[in-house]
Amino acid sequence: MGGDPPGGAAGLAGPGGRRLKRDARLAGLAFLAVTSLGWGLNWPAMKVLLREWPPLFARGTSGLCAALLLAAIATARGERLAVPRSAWPQLAWGGAFNIFAWMGLGTLAMRWLAVNQAALLVYTMPAWATLLAWPLRGQRPGPASLAGLALCFAGVGLLFLGSSAALQPGQGLGVAFALAAALLFALGTTVLRPAPLPPLVGLAWQLVVGCAPMLVLGLALEHPQLAALSWRGAAVMAYMTLVPMGLCYLAWFAALARLSPTAAAIGTLLTPVIGVVAAAISLGEPLGLREAAALALTLGGVALALRARQSRA
Repeated sequence: MGGDPPGGAAGLAGPGGRRLKRDARLAGLAFLAVTSLGWGLNWPAMKVLLREWPPLFARGTSGLCAALLLAAIATARGERLAVPRSAWPQLAWGGAFNIFAWMGLGTLAMRWLAVNQAALLVYTMPAWATLLAWPLRGQRPGPASLAGLALCFAGVGLLFLGSSAALQPGQGLGVAFALAAALLFALGTTVLRPAPLPPLVGLAWQLVVGCAPMLVLGLALEHPQLAALSWRGAAVMAYMTLVPMGLCYLAWFAALARLSPTAAAIGTLLTPVIGVVAAAISLGEPLGLREAAALALTLGGVALALRARQSRA
């Protein structure tokens, strides 16, 4: 089972085995908490950085730095960075969907949207994956999945369609980028298989493939002013490189080794909650009853859809 530690359930019979299994789950939850906290705080941090550097250039630069860091860690662990020729198509598509679309388009959306709006939209990704799995994989959504989808989209509607929450001029582009990030990432998770590489090596190469185009496009289209980066912006850049794309991915892989994929995925729904609360505290973004209800409806629906997919699987 996905949540069992190495060795399988057969090796965990008796009180000692149950204790080891419990300790492994507790460790997995701790790693998951580190992941969600680091990824959540990255949302308001990115908003701060966008005041000084444009999104594609900033995200591409930090991603390539993170790729070098992860490659160094993988090498120190004795993992080879060489990629078989047959694995390059999977890496290329993975970099396009998982990195360029998810990180690049999601960051672009934040030029026009508040953190609570952008985070809620991109974290509808599992709901879109449930819908896409029907035509692409023949997995028809059941009643629980449909209920989850209804809750998810009700939450988004509550956030965006209320009289006091109507989209401002220009925000439609941010919504389009955020939905594109969610849809393309959902498409990638539905149709792609991971490249046959160690996780850190595969992630490092996906960051290179996905972030190099961001950097090139940022230099060509955004014309960043390097001198505009203050000490605060530099601290945010260091945080983005070392924590969300370094420490958090290491913690994520450690959590996946100890928890079921569905439990880990549902646990990451803390990420937008942390991001929204942190943005309200640090940036003064609104966080009232409507925002809280929208967050609860959307993430509750996503969690229900994830549980339903796991049950069907």
